[in-house]
Formats: sequence, C-alpha cells, structure tokens
Amino acid sequence: MINIVLFGPPGSGKGTQAIKLSEKYDILHISTGDIFRAAIKNQTELGLKAKAYSEKGNLVPDKITIGLMNEVIEKNKNVKGIIFDGYPRSVLQAESLDEVLTKNNISVSKMILLDVSEEELISRLVNRGKDSERKDDQDANIIKNRISVYNKTTLPVAKHYENQDKLAHIKGEGTIIEIFERICEVVDNIV
Repeated sequence: MINIVLFGPPGSGKGTQAIKLSEKYDILHISTGDIFRAAIKNQTELGLKAKAYSEKGNLVPDKITIGLMNEVIEKNKNVKGIIFDGYPRSVLQAESLDEVLTKNNISVSKMILLDVSEEELISRLVNRGKDSERKDDQDANIIKNRISVYNKTTLPVAKHYENQDKLAHIKGEGTIIEIFERICEVVDNIV
C-alpha cells in the first residue's frame, strides 16, 4: 500500500496534483478541504464549526479534523493507497495519522512538499478566487493570513516526516505537467 502526504502552502497546487496522482496510480484521494467544503455546503454541525474558522483563514481545530480523518481512513482500509491532500496540518495531526495507520499495519510512504514562493502563491490564489466562489481566495489579507498560519502551524509537520526520512521537496512552480512529472519521479521510486 502506498500512502502519500501531498504537502504545501495554500495555492501550491496540491489538489490539482493529487487528482492527477490518484488517476495515474489508482489510489484514493482524500482532501480535507473538499470534505470541509461539502460539510459547510450541507450545513452539517461539523460544517458550521469549520466555516467559522475557514472564513477567517484559520485552521479547523485538530480535534475536529482528526476525528473526521480517522473516520475516513477506517472506511477505506482496503484501497491500494491514499493521497492525503491538506492533511495532516499540525504535528498532532501527523502523530494521529501515524497512529491510525500503524493500527492498520500501514504507514505514510512519503511526504511530498511542493515548494512555491509567496508571490506565486498569492497570484495563484487571487486568480483562483476570481474563477470560483471561494471567498477565502478573494481577499489578499485572508490569503496572507493563511500563508502565515501555514508557516507557523503546518510547515513543522514537514520536520516530523523528515525525521522519519520520508520527506521529498519538489519545485512547485512551472506548468502543471512539469510539476506532475517531478512528483511522479518520487512516487515511482516508492512503488
């Protein structure tokens, strides 16, 4: 089983690349962002809680996110592998992910970190905000806060996987195809 944490700041292209990887390697794509957006749209209790945080560009608290992700993992024990897109976002979440996977006799195979400059991230997110209804991508101050939260809270997760010798840095700038080819080089060495 191959389990990849696709990692990077908001706007780094995780979602786009995760979909392509899921198709190429026939592995499950789990996006916390998609799960939360669906819960918000459906106005579930979790969705309403998540909305209050995400509208300000803040992360949904670990307890809510971990519970949700553990449920999803437990429901998908028999897949060929999983691409985690947007999870884990804190060291506590990474430790929880390691625990739930270990309980099922599997582990994270590799964390692939997409390195992208802040200027490029802001440009991508503002453009995405123009094309979508995502309010969190339409306000430069919210975008800057999301990047700041990522740098303070989320980026330390990379060290967690680096300490396990499972971290690969990928240049996350260029065309979608160029970035995808760089990621596939890493994944092909796992398979």
